[in-house]
Amino acid sequence: MAEQAKVSAETQDTEQIVKTVTFHILRYDPNRDAKPYIQDFQVPVRRGMTVLDGLVYIKENLDGSLAWRSSCRMGVCGSCGMFINSFPRLACQTQILHLESNDIHVKPMPNYDIIKDLVPDVMPMLMKHKSVKPYVIRDDMEELESPTGEYFQSPQELENYIQFSYCIKCGLCLAACPTVATDDEYLGPQALAQVFRYNRDTRDAGNEERYRLIDRSGGPWSCHFAGACSDVCPKGVDPGFAIQLLKRDMLLHKLRLKKRPGPAPVMGPPEKAERRPNIPEPPEPTV
Repeated sequence: MAEQAKVSAETQDTEQIVKTVTFHILRYDPNRDAKPYIQDFQVPVRRGMTVLDGLVYIKENLDGSLAWRSSCRMGVCGSCGMFINSFPRLACQTQILHLESNDIHVKPMPNYDIIKDLVPDVMPMLMKHKSVKPYVIRDDMEELESPTGEYFQSPQELENYIQFSYCIKCGLCLAACPTVATDDEYLGPQALAQVFRYNRDTRDAGNEERYRLIDRSGGPWSCHFAGACSDVCPKGVDPGFAIQLLKRDMLLHKLRLKKRPGPAPVMGPPEKAERRPNIPEPPEPTV
């Protein structure tokens, strides 16, 4: 009974309206508006309510034409990146009460063109990401297409790049980057961090190819190391640090002071190993 009463009290606490805040939202429809403008909405706030919840309340109760992107609501997909109270954030991760303000200013991410309202055009970021070949490149393509085993990689080798594999491509780092704001050709912290991630992956053999792609104007040498990209990352990735390490690796490579070992070999099936009883066979590969 005591546990039921506690759950009931917690439920009541989250349903109680704590205060009302004003959402100041940038609106812009290129088919209708000459320029962007700010529209205000009054939103009742409950405990645990996020900025994304506030936008949903506005769309369902006040203005159904409001547009934004969102999907998972759990900080995984990266779709709901916005400029919230002058800082790039994920709307689904940002609780209204944690902002400690009665005024919530919401705009689309800077350094992107606006498609409509809070929807930025992230296609340039995705195309730059694609241009650096963010995937494992191998000479033994037959092994990639029809694997006979796993590529060997030690826990220590995994530790060298795993942080940078957590990128969810939300684009917040580009919204915070001063170089992106002034140079359309700059690849940006997201793409360059992924170059470092795959170049440090011991299963990969595409270093030379990626170095040729990025050793140009708009590559890592354009980074001023402001560090703003790392400050805003919602997954704790440090793209600013990755770019500095990438510069060092490129310089050592140019001076031929560091030779990268060959890509990791294939590990065959385990020897003298018996399958435990009652463990089903894995499904056939689908790719």
